[in-house]
Amino acid sequence: MHITFPQECPEYCGRDLVLAFPAVVNGARIQCAITAEALEDHFGAASLREDDLIGAFDVHRQAIEHAARRMLAEVGGKPVLLHSGYFRFCE
Repeated sequence: MHITFPQECPEYCGRDLVLAFPAVVNGARIQCAITAEALEDHFGAASLREDDLIGAFDVHRQAIEHAARRMLAEVGGKPVLLHSGYFRFCE
């Protein structure tokens, strides 16, 4: 499975309190997302504000994409949502 991540700014979804970011899996664009809770708990986001979440994502983008790559491989390239609990068990 070939997985890459376009270097695009993540998209904030205030209703769901997640940041969405794309992956390309075997040539198909797949949506990934990480919860605000995960960004606060594991990546140092100071608050649920969009700027704080994006700042934490940018600083820790490599680790977040690594986790997304592992989860994408586990679920066969379907869309993924990274919760705080996922990072507790994979650290």
